[in-house]
Amino acid sequence: MNQIQLKPISTGCCCSPSEKVKPSKDLPIAIIGAGPIGLAAAAHLVNAGERFIILESGQNVGHHITSWGHVRLFSPWQYNVDKVAKKLLEKQGWIAPNPEELPLGQELVSNYLEPLASLPEIKSYLFLTTRVLSISKKGLDKMKTANRSDAPFVLYTEQGGLSNRIEARAVIDATGTWSNPNPINADNIWTNTEKDLKDHIYYGIPHILGSALQKYKGKRVAVVGGGHSAINTILELAQLKDDVKITWIMRKKNVESAYGGEEKDALAARGKLGSKIHQLIDSGKIQVFTPFHIHQLIKTEKGIEIGGEFASKEMVLPPVDEIIANTGSRPDLSMTREIRLSIDTATESVEALAPLIDPNLHSCGTVRPHGEEELRQPEKGYYIVGMKSYGRAPTFLMATGYEQVRSIVAYLTGDLVSAKNVELDLPETGVCSVNLNDPASTCC
Repeated sequence: MNQIQLKPISTGCCCSPSEKVKPSKDLPIAIIGAGPIGLAAAAHLVNAGERFIILESGQNVGHHITSWGHVRLFSPWQYNVDKVAKKLLEKQGWIAPNPEELPLGQELVSNYLEPLASLPEIKSYLFLTTRVLSISKKGLDKMKTANRSDAPFVLYTEQGGLSNRIEARAVIDATGTWSNPNPINADNIWTNTEKDLKDHIYYGIPHILGSALQKYKGKRVAVVGGGHSAINTILELAQLKDDVKITWIMRKKNVESAYGGEEKDALAARGKLGSKIHQLIDSGKIQVFTPFHIHQLIKTEKGIEIGGEFASKEMVLPPVDEIIANTGSRPDLSMTREIRLSIDTATESVEALAPLIDPNLHSCGTVRPHGEEELRQPEKGYYIVGMKSYGRAPTFLMATGYEQVRSIVAYLTGDLVSAKNVELDLPETGVCSVNLNDPASTCC
């Protein structure tokens, strides 16, 4: 895919020096992030005949997904393809995957996101390897109010070592949270020791039976986290059999709560994960410590010792060689320092969305439909969507994000009735319903 070179910052805008700066209403809508939700937003803008640009920090679309491309989703294709995007693709001869099949992460990218991004209506406006550093309102700092709603947004970006300044009439932030993981420390604080051990701690789901095989074969491995990412990791490690020694560390009251709904889960693949890990634990092949709250990591000649509180007593676990952290993620809001936002203090989600998605009260399937009105920010025209809109809450499904951007695009293009009428059909997810008090549980 060809990259579009942005004009350097010295021009003062995204136009060439000889062009006049266009009024705000004629500027494009900037989409940040070319994952499923960002590209869905682009599809809806294409459908509405609206100008847009997409800014993606990675070298390819679905960049974050490729890091777990070997993992099979437990939601079938029917919940992973945006309806408008599907129509645009089918006009170009695209054949939709079987709606009942479960795609691998890489299949989601290669069979859906890449074809979508390659559509001429989208490809020409996609900027790869372009990182958004900060966002502001043109000529105004955060304190200034006069004429603020009429001023365009200004996005400062970096591409190929060059700084750029781009103007937009609205911004849809679909950057997600995957690249900003939580620490393994039980107090959710990054310690210097944890940072120093970065070469021995993997945040995410490594391809254990593929590119990461030699890293974990014959090793003592601790998996931290009690959600489905951790279960996926352990099940893959277990396929190494006697070539790996697995320790599972969780904060759950008991290991049984990690099994979830099993056969009662409306998403069969998710329920199957719970059943598989249940059987593996019963076999005695995994050493489980729960509830265990990690307080410190100690690097010794024998390996990494993990200290913390277990069953109300301080203890240090036997040393391990490697740690895999599946402790969830959080939104990075640093680029919005000069934007007026309303963010919930607990979930770090969009504030109006917080009571609808609080994992202490809701599962993925019980989150009621929501759209532009709930996602609206004090900074008119700025929207946080997708996983990032949920902050630290893990109850997000892709179908939810598709409905979010449909509603937002309808509003931005003047279809207020459609923007307000939000509808969403999601399966009741038994796992999330069971694990309501576990913020490390993942739902997508």
